[in-house]
Amino acid sequence: MKETKILAINPGSTSTKIAVYQNKKCIFLKTIRHSAEELAQYETIYDQFHFRKKMILQELGTENIGPGAVNVIIARGGLTKPLTSGVYEVNQAMVDDINSRKYGMHASNLAPLLAFDLASKIPNTEAYISDPVVTDELCDEARTAGHPLFERKSVLHALNQKAVARTYANSISKPYESLNLIVAHMGGGISVGVHDQGRIVDVNNALDGEGPLSPERSGSLPNGQLVDLCFSGDYIQAEIKKMICGRGGFVAHVGSSDGREIRAKAEEGDKKCQHILKVMAYQVSKAIGEMATVVSGKVDAILITGGLAYDKDMVAEISKKVSFIAPISVHPGEDEMEAMFSNAQRHLDGLEELKVYK
Repeated sequence: MKETKILAINPGSTSTKIAVYQNKKCIFLKTIRHSAEELAQYETIYDQFHFRKKMILQELGTENIGPGAVNVIIARGGLTKPLTSGVYEVNQAMVDDINSRKYGMHASNLAPLLAFDLASKIPNTEAYISDPVVTDELCDEARTAGHPLFERKSVLHALNQKAVARTYANSISKPYESLNLIVAHMGGGISVGVHDQGRIVDVNNALDGEGPLSPERSGSLPNGQLVDLCFSGDYIQAEIKKMICGRGGFVAHVGSSDGREIRAKAEEGDKKCQHILKVMAYQVSKAIGEMATVVSGKVDAILITGGLAYDKDMVAEISKKVSFIAPISVHPGEDEMEAMFSNAQRHLDGLEELKVYK
């Protein structure tokens, strides 16, 4: 493919990011914000499919970028069976697994569905995902839970964690595969992973109730109290699931998931906002310290990334607690659009083998 136009799609809980790359250059980048009122009319993430597709096509239309001009659509990976990292073709088997909902529900599930639908209507267009949220490189010890009926699962911001780790490695002129890194992604959810020479061998399940609290998620909760709540008769299963993911964390404590709003209120003297920001910094720091033990304290760097890494006070509080472990490198925001494009381009250039979802 001599001239390639790549469309990248990345749905989040309250936004849909799209980008178009032509001849290896970004020619269009847009974050479509979705208000709480817009999303409230949809009962589930899946019900938002046509709404988000319409928004994508409208934005492309305003830039006179017709869908037919796209050769490749690269999407953020959703919740499927565990996969090794890499680039995958979006096929019917993947779509069927996502639509079954048996692996969970998340905004990222919309990405492969949107890519598959759009690509199916454009001749000679392929749909891919890369480094999905279910990227699984856990070591055996990390996978084993405290009871044989349970197993720890790898669900994380793999795309951004891998991208930031590679960016840092390039910045110090060392191979990613030669470094021990701890990456803390702080967004609507939080994942803290330890990268042992190119493999994420341990990480909290950022979706399903492990690790630090975040703007929308409760993180780890006291087991006994959670069991009592489940059998109290006061809540149905769906309500408790929503407490864990969607209406936990900042939302439950202070009524908002907007980190900037909460920081502003904290600076104005709101005690609850001040406290919950300190709690989050405390819990992220503790998770970083825990991950350091996995590589026996031999950590080359701690990388802090995600939208909340723009909060300098948050980063300073975390740095104060963990800088004794290793140097800290801050990468605010996320490199997911560029990472998706780069992964797709590596495949097109023959540097990355296309994997098949089975």
